[in-house]
Amino acid sequence: MRTAAALFGASAMLVTAACGSDDNETSTGTGSGDDSAEAEAKPAELTFVISATAIGPKEDMVLAAAKQLGYFEEEGITLNIENADGSQASLQAIVSGSADISAAEAGVIAVAVNNGLPVVATGGVVQNFPWQIATTPDSDIESGKDLKGKKIGVISLASGSYPYSKAFVEASGLNPESDVEFLPVGTGAQALGALEGGQVDALGLYGQGYQVIENTGVEFKYLENPEFFDGIRSITFVVSQDTLKNNADAVGRFQRAFYKGLVFAAENPEATVQYGYDEFPQVLNGAAPESRLADDVKSMKRWLASALPLEGTLADWSDWGFITDEEWEATQNYLVKTAQLPEALPLKDVWSDSLLKSSNEFDKDAAIADAKAGYKG
Repeated sequence: MRTAAALFGASAMLVTAACGSDDNETSTGTGSGDDSAEAEAKPAELTFVISATAIGPKEDMVLAAAKQLGYFEEEGITLNIENADGSQASLQAIVSGSADISAAEAGVIAVAVNNGLPVVATGGVVQNFPWQIATTPDSDIESGKDLKGKKIGVISLASGSYPYSKAFVEASGLNPESDVEFLPVGTGAQALGALEGGQVDALGLYGQGYQVIENTGVEFKYLENPEFFDGIRSITFVVSQDTLKNNADAVGRFQRAFYKGLVFAAENPEATVQYGYDEFPQVLNGAAPESRLADDVKSMKRWLASALPLEGTLADWSDWGFITDEEWEATQNYLVKTAQLPEALPLKDVWSDSLLKSSNEFDKDAAIADAKAGYKG
C-alpha cells in the first residue's frame, strides 16, 4: 500500500463535491421559462459561482469544456466563472446578485430554503448518491453491522460526511451515539494516514475523494449502502427566486449548454479534462498537463459515474436534469433523518422544473460528434 505522503499533491486540488437524466415525470414548480428552443435568444451575461475554492475534474470541467467548445456562445451566453468558499457562500452570492447560478447539494438547497433564503433548484447535475463507507482490503469489516465498537473517519464534523456516516450506522442497525465513534480526518493524504495508522477503522468519503487516493495505487474495500440511501440526489443547479422570475430564459439556455457539455464529457472524458486545463490553467499548479492527465481522467470518470444514469447507454439517455418527486422525497427524508431539516418542505418551495423542457432542446448527436473529433486545443 502506498504511503500517505504520496497523496499530498493530488488531494490538494479537490474539495467535497459530488447530472443526469430520468425518464419519469416530475412535478412542475414555480417560475417561467421559454419552452421553445426556436425562440430568438437574447444575448445575456451570466456569472456561475463554483461552490469551492479549488477546481477539480467534476462539473467544473464539464462547464469548462462547454465554454471552450462554444456551447454557451451558441446560446448567446457570455459566461463568467468565479469561486466561492463552499455552498453557503455560493448561495449568498446568488441571492445578493453578485452571481446568477451555482451548483450545490440538493440537501443544502432545501436547508437554505427552510432557513428563509430565497433560492430554488432548477436542474439536476449529480444523480447518484456519491457517499460511501470504505476500509482497507484486509479489514475484517464486511458490512455496516461490523462497525460496532469501531471508529469512522469523516471529513469534518461540519461536512456532509458526518451526517451520512451517522445515517449509515443507524441504517445498519447500530446506535450512532454509542456504538461508533466519529473522528474528523480530512481528505486525501490526511484521511489515508488516519486509516493506515489505525486512528480510524473506516472512512466516510465521497466517490471522487476516494479516487484521488486510489490514483496513487491504494485500494479500498467498500461497504454497500443500505436501501435508505437509494434515490437521494446530490449536486443540483440553483438560482435565486428573482433570477428564476426575471431571467428564466437565460438560465434555461445556460443549462442547455451545460447538458450538451455533459454529453460531450460522457463520450470523451479525456478531452473534457484537457479543455478544463485550458479554461483553468491554475489547476495544474505549474505542472505539465501530461503529468496530470491520466490521474485527472480517472477522477473525471469517477465523477461521471455519479452524474450519469446507472443503466443504458449515451444513445438512450434523455431528460437531462430532471429529478422525480420520489427522489426529492428520498432526499428530504434523509435530511429529516439526519436532523438537517425539522420536516419535509413543500416541493414547490424547493424545486422548479419549468426550464427543463427547453434545457433539453439541444443536438445530442452534435455533442457526440464533437467528442469523437477529440481535443482541439
